[in-house]
Amino acid sequence: QVQLVESGGGLVQAGGSLRLSCAASERTFSMYAMGWFRQAPGKEREFVAAIDWTGSITYYSDSVKGRFTISRDNAKNTLYLQMNSLKPEDTAVYYCAVGWSAMVRVTTREYRYWGQGTQVTVSS
Repeated sequence: QVQLVESGGGLVQAGGSLRLSCAASERTFSMYAMGWFRQAPGKEREFVAAIDWTGSITYYSDSVKGRFTISRDNAKNTLYLQMNSLKPEDTAVYYCAVGWSAMVRVTTREYRYWGQGTQVTVSS
């Protein structure tokens, strides 16, 4: 079973930047789409960004489009999320996930392996 470990979360002021990383335990993750989701207190887990297995196709939620960038390095078994111009409403636990297929997907049920999450807090 693939294990995913997120890192890079923390406390940042509004307008600042963070870069999240997600390290996978197996090279087979490179054959599948990957995604980032987030969950704020009292809210459902929501889609943030996804990337196909090649890294050439990406998709973002409207709330982060233009501010966040998803990327992957299959040689390093690592997924990234560069977050710029952060807003207080971006505060949440961020999760990375491995999809069931090679193509980008946006719902939680289309992802089979999940990391433990990393907290991102944006102060106003």
